[in-house]
Amino acid sequence: MARGKAGNDHAAGGPGPGELLSPAQRLDWLRLIRTENVGPRTFRALINQFGGAAAALEALPTLARRGGRLLPPRMPDLAEAEAEMAALARLGARLVASGEADYPIALRQLDDAPPLICVKGRGDVLQRPMVAIVGARNASAAGRSFAARLARDLAGAGWVVVSGLARGIDAAAHEASLDGGTVGVFAGGLARPYPPENLGLIEKVAATGAIVSEMPVNWEPRARDFPRRNRLVSGMALGVVVVEAAERSGSLITARLAGEQGREVFAVPGSPLDPRAGGTNRLLKQGATLVTEAADVIAVLTPMAGRQGPDAIEAEGPAMEPAMPGEDARARIVGLLGPAPTLIDDLVRLSGCSAAEVQIVLLELDLAGRLDRPGTGRVALK
Repeated sequence: MARGKAGNDHAAGGPGPGELLSPAQRLDWLRLIRTENVGPRTFRALINQFGGAAAALEALPTLARRGGRLLPPRMPDLAEAEAEMAALARLGARLVASGEADYPIALRQLDDAPPLICVKGRGDVLQRPMVAIVGARNASAAGRSFAARLARDLAGAGWVVVSGLARGIDAAAHEASLDGGTVGVFAGGLARPYPPENLGLIEKVAATGAIVSEMPVNWEPRARDFPRRNRLVSGMALGVVVVEAAERSGSLITARLAGEQGREVFAVPGSPLDPRAGGTNRLLKQGATLVTEAADVIAVLTPMAGRQGPDAIEAEGPAMEPAMPGEDARARIVGLLGPAPTLIDDLVRLSGCSAAEVQIVLLELDLAGRLDRPGTGRVALK
């Protein structure tokens, strides 16, 4: 992995021990990922194109204008970024960049892994192999009891249990695995814990394990933030165990995301008379591994635990001036796009443009709010 330094930092000071970024670069990364229309995939593309966040921030208004946006995207200034860092510090939390020591190893391999995560608690637990346990909020007594036993046994075998800190199955799994270190993922910011009745549990998780969020520190969670949170729960883990889940539940979204991420999916069978088992029984019909004890999970995941690679966003390199495509090239690329997802490789081949030119045009459209990135290597017009 590259370890260069950006040539356009606005402040001196190199990275500290175990850090990838200097303080100035960390603030630039924070400003960039908090900019309107910049998600993890766009962030990665900008860093790759411009060599660093500072250069990308400078280029953003021009890129968005070329993409058809009249006003530049909303971009936090330096004072706002410093205020968020200070708020995290007051909570006893910190920002961790992809590739740094406390960034979860499995998570950094995802195409849409957040470049920065907010972490409160012990960083060492984030480096150990994880298993996600998820399930119904209105879980049965039997479901909660089984989730607790499974989590306790997995923690006793050295696995870190990760979940979403919700009521029901999530809470039972966290509570039972506190001694082994457990990881909870927030849908909102770290200053907005949810649900309120789990505040005591959240404090215990932060004391013995870690709390993680990719959202701004004061972000109030909304309905659409929970599926986004779920991709982190599954992304941190090598496998996801669904204990109880009704049809069309959030837990099934997590299972679907796990499959898309290449994670193992496990399910606990339940009575066909209980609607809370409808989702888990369907997962079993679709090929999920049946779980009746922790050994079922451990046997499948143990061979994978040593194969987690160090893929991550590369460190910042020298500032670059990418060649901007001409109007003819831009028109050819945009003309090939439509509402149906298209492979980026096909855009390069059919447009006759270079991969760099195609990426610039896609960034322009993205920053103008006109591009959708539905999956790895595919794009579509909104």
